[in-house]
Amino acid sequence: MKLTKPMTAILSIIGLLIIILVIGKINLSIKFRKEVKELFSQSKNISDNKFSYQRLADLPEPVRRYFKYALKDGQPYISYARITHEGQFKTGLDKNWINIKGEQYATTEKPGFIWKGTTAMFIARDMYIGNKGRLVVSLFSLFKVANAKGEQYNQGELLRWLGESILYPTNLLPSERLQWLPIDSNSARLTFNYNGLSLFFIITFNDVGEIIQMETKRYMDKTTLATWVIKCADYKQMNNVMVPLSFDVLWRLEKGDFSYAKFNIKKIEYDKAEMF
Repeated sequence: MKLTKPMTAILSIIGLLIIILVIGKINLSIKFRKEVKELFSQSKNISDNKFSYQRLADLPEPVRRYFKYALKDGQPYISYARITHEGQFKTGLDKNWINIKGEQYATTEKPGFIWKGTTAMFIARDMYIGNKGRLVVSLFSLFKVANAKGEQYNQGELLRWLGESILYPTNLLPSERLQWLPIDSNSARLTFNYNGLSLFFIITFNDVGEIIQMETKRYMDKTTLATWVIKCADYKQMNNVMVPLSFDVLWRLEKGDFSYAKFNIKKIEYDKAEMF
């Protein structure tokens, strides 16, 4: 069949758009790779440090219960983590759920992480690198529709890193910058001081020793400080460590609880300071 000039023009435009989209994805992939490399270059390997049950003596009882459940005596401290997940996400409290796939890298000696979330419409990069928090959202890998940073994002992204330490739990052991304070038989307060920021989580444990909820205050936007909650479930042994594989992340507001992220962990690997 002979193509008419209008059909040829339409096919040429479609071909050009496909090329532009492919180039956009390649450029975004190169940028992400550079950011991951920068993240890993800033943090040292601390796997020579070993966890010991003897270190738990002065901790609140539910915290001791958690570490005895999650870690084995002699467990090396985790230096780096790389994670993949699937799940659903909301771009706003009144929006519909959309499917999302995530890829994340984290460091512990120097707090830091970078996450790439991919949907059918956009790619988001959430990060805390070089003591700076940032959220970048690109529509169709081409158009940057968000590039958020500043003091509120420094606080929010560091909180995310701290909360997600449950996936690399030696990072929750007490240190000069991290302390545990007692509340009752099933809860404790985690405090973390770093780079001029003082953060906390109220942690809830079940009788088994699992952390089932983490609650704190986080900025929803540049001015609104609200209650932020991470719910954890479906614990499984991964790399000889017990970690939750299901997460429900929500804002607890006066009008009620508003969940916006439901993630299911697919893979966790430790101490491989490179991309998948």
